[in-house]
Amino acid sequence: MIGDIVKVTVDRPLGSYHPKHRDIYYPINYGYVKGVLAPDGEEQDAYILGVDQAIDEFTGKIIAIIHRINDIEDKWVVCPVDCTFTKEEILEQVFFQEQYFQTEIIM
Repeated sequence: MIGDIVKVTVDRPLGSYHPKHRDIYYPINYGYVKGVLAPDGEEQDAYILGVDQAIDEFTGKIIAIIHRINDIEDKWVVCPVDCTFTKEEILEQVFFQEQYFQTEIIM
């Protein structure tokens, strides 16, 4: 799936807060891929990197998978097709949420 182009519906835009955990601020856009079910039974979650404004939806390339070792679900990392990020850059941008989990980034 790395390299695939997907459309992400953004339900937590840049600048918003988590609906249940009000202390989690989203410095990047975050959403889900309609029609793709994750192991938790919900649609596949995705972080969007390389977009510096709040958006409603985004079509981009999957560049990495964040595998949560101590959780049931993984997160996809999606960005514009002409962008690249290192593992370190990805981790820095998703740390606001991934700090609560033991993760590995698969590229």
